Amino acid sequence: MKNILFYVIFLMTSISFAQSVRFDGVIQDEQKNPLEMANIMAVNNGTKAMDSYGITNDKGKFQLTLKPNTSYTIKISYLGMKSKEMAISTNTENIVQNIVMDGAGIELEGVEIVREMPVSIKGDTIVYNADSFKSGTEKKLEDVLKKLPGVEVNADGEIEVEGKKVSKLMVEGKDFFDGDTKLGVKNIPADAIDKVQVLRNYNEVSQLKGLENDQDNVAMNIKLKSGKKNFWFGDVTAGVGVAELDSRYIINPKLFYYSPKYSINLITNFNNIGELPLTAQDYFKFTGGFKNMMKKGGSNFNVSSNDLGISILRNNRAKEIETKFGATNFAYSATKSWNISGFGILSTSKTDLETKSQTTILASGDQQKRDENTNQKNNLGLFKLSSTYKPNDKFQFDYDILTKLTKQEEYSDLLREQIVQNVATSETIFTTKKQDPTSINQNLSLYYTQSDKNIFAFEMQHLYQDENPFYNANLQTLPFNLSGYITQPGARNDYNQDRFVKTNKLDAKLDYYYMVTPKSNFNVTLGNTYSYQNFNSHIFQILENGDRNDLNNAENNNDVDYSFNDAFLGFHYKILTGKFTLTPGVSLHSYQMTNGQLGTDYSQSFTKVLPDFFALYQIKKSETLTYNFSLSNDFTDINQLAAGYVLSDYSSLFRGNRYLENATSQVHSLRYFKYNMFNFENIFANATYTKKVDAIKTKANFDGINQSSVPYNSNLADETLSGMGSYGRSFLKNYKASATASLNWSKFNNIQNNVLATTESFTQSYTVKAATNYKNLPNLELGYNALINQYSGSTYYTDKPFARLDYYFWKSFSFVSEYEFYHYYNGDKTVDNEYDFLSASLIYQKKDSKWEYKVSATNLLNTTYLNDDSFSQFSTRVSQYTVQPRYIIFSMKYNL
Repeated sequence: MKNILFYVIFLMTSISFAQSVRFDGVIQDEQKNPLEMANIMAVNNGTKAMDSYGITNDKGKFQLTLKPNTSYTIKISYLGMKSKEMAISTNTENIVQNIVMDGAGIELEGVEIVREMPVSIKGDTIVYNADSFKSGTEKKLEDVLKKLPGVEVNADGEIEVEGKKVSKLMVEGKDFFDGDTKLGVKNIPADAIDKVQVLRNYNEVSQLKGLENDQDNVAMNIKLKSGKKNFWFGDVTAGVGVAELDSRYIINPKLFYYSPKYSINLITNFNNIGELPLTAQDYFKFTGGFKNMMKKGGSNFNVSSNDLGISILRNNRAKEIETKFGATNFAYSATKSWNISGFGILSTSKTDLETKSQTTILASGDQQKRDENTNQKNNLGLFKLSSTYKPNDKFQFDYDILTKLTKQEEYSDLLREQIVQNVATSETIFTTKKQDPTSINQNLSLYYTQSDKNIFAFEMQHLYQDENPFYNANLQTLPFNLSGYITQPGARNDYNQDRFVKTNKLDAKLDYYYMVTPKSNFNVTLGNTYSYQNFNSHIFQILENGDRNDLNNAENNNDVDYSFNDAFLGFHYKILTGKFTLTPGVSLHSYQMTNGQLGTDYSQSFTKVLPDFFALYQIKKSETLTYNFSLSNDFTDINQLAAGYVLSDYSSLFRGNRYLENATSQVHSLRYFKYNMFNFENIFANATYTKKVDAIKTKANFDGINQSSVPYNSNLADETLSGMGSYGRSFLKNYKASATASLNWSKFNNIQNNVLATTESFTQSYTVKAATNYKNLPNLELGYNALINQYSGSTYYTDKPFARLDYYFWKSFSFVSEYEFYHYYNGDKTVDNEYDFLSASLIYQKKDSKWEYKVSATNLLNTTYLNDDSFSQFSTRVSQYTVQPRYIIFSMKYNL
């Protein structure tokens, strides 16, 4: 089968080479200087279609692939020069001809050719003409983006351009569910998209553009077709299962409206076929557009989550999923100076999981095997309101508020077999996890340009977080000796814990920028971070007769207050000299920390100077080398300071250490990037090295597989080295290929059973893929991924070839099919599994018809499970979890 597919691609490529004529040369100005990034396209005089296009490289060179024996009009444009047209006729021989542009012209004269070009560049903006890359099978934004050179969309709906993650998605310049790209790529209709604009070096605040180093900031703006503006558009989909699957359903209405004054987006999805518009993982990482405003400060104080480890789905696959989802997003221009926007998201899901796993303790080799059935209920709410007031170019006032409301429950029953010193015992365990966390995040920002040389920026964020996780475990054997616990002969053990954690955190900073010269500025930052947290927990027992036994000893309870304050003064100087951009900086910090528990207070205070450095080497217009260095102080929050016991799960007990100190991290990162529009060659590589000293590590004692642990400051350094490289390019207009490699090595130091232990992990991932992009022929993507995970003596491999076929035919039918094959095994082949997934869909829609009919099938091969492995600093875990069976769905969609 593989040989046939590769032969098909080779045959298509050979035909393209045989039936083409190459036209190349150099585009120059009147002084014979080469013009980089000039646009050139060939319009077929007979069909009026654009047969080929190109953009010159740094030497002014272009190359077009044309049809033999055909007459063409060649159109050329260059920013700031008069556009040009010329006629050529091809025979069967290649053509070499240089082109000289005629003098300076009006910039707008080149607009028309740029509008027709599949790809064009203007400053920091790359513009893709969506129709140039569509074959007819595309149904949503994701399908279009995957066909654009230099753009990738991963399984989580995150967009990457030139190896950088897109942080903001907009439609017609208006935020689309700010802080997440998944809802956009999965829901915006492909037929509504006219242009895709990639905004590099993006900064939301125009006054600060060029003052900061924004090289890693990328945004994307979707331009709609003219018929979609000032009109409601969208679609309504309804589907049911076929034959014995008639209980399966999907209802998915989507509605959009865009005008210069306001925009409204409505997305709903009700289904029980495994589609998750927003997973719990998506929810908890949803930033709402809130940024880390203190990243220049040099301190890392992050509020951790008390989430009880409620299972998060991987790749939206579980035994059973039922989802109800609704979301709305709006933007309104109240006046020319005042804009209001916001969104609301509600999601309810019920999930059944079935998992088999094996955990091996590294130090002893003892094992735990689990067969687990889990039922989850997730109710998630996200609400954001934003206001921007900008009366002129010199002043801007922003306010944002983001609220997260959650109600989660998880019930599990599992059969556990533990093998300790080659002796096996088993028992049934029942656990319950419940939590209703709430968080409110507010942001206030003021930006004022006093003059061309003096700019002020004030930013303030406040976080209020209230968490109340509850944990219950019911098991036969008691894993821990807890003081006050009543042992009941012949009865099961039922122990519980309530936790209540409240956080108030306020960040504020004032930046002053002074423009020393047009190419250099001086920045002074005055900032402060203040956090106050309260942690309460209590362990209690439910007796056989239903009575409650409170374990009131101090070691089983927590009542802790913790305050943290970091006041700092920072200095940065940015200068552009030749091809270099340099930004050295330093910040002076004064820290104060106090935790109160067990009737006493413990305080720490100290000062520290933290340097940082940024350097950018602009090798060419589209080729850069960037270096970053930072020295930072890392602080824990209250969760690691609480000295009373906390139940992590039924076999893990944790207690904090009130005397913990901060860790210090030094981070070096190097990034290389090259983008050649001449052949859409995209090269990206980065490497990051992190060394952390005085790290907060764990001292763990194991009794079989039961773990009790306490944190401490290690005098040994933890180290991490990670790297990634990617190469991709297009060939002959209709082909593209890429290769990617990523590596991550880590070394950790901990204490296990009073013995110092060093553990290492090394993960490797390699991917190669090639794809076609024809208008009237089947399109095929073939690829292969190799994943290697090495964990302190254990090695796990996953070989994954994959393929995708899409074909638009008879001007009415679209066929799309995806196939993935997995071979999962370990080094000694004690684990060796193979499984594969096949999905397919056939869509019928007449040209200009509003109705679409679709038959889709997921998991056509009826695969029953997936494999996974993971590593902690004390153990390895191999898992196998059940996935949903084959679903065949018939659906109808009406396009509004």
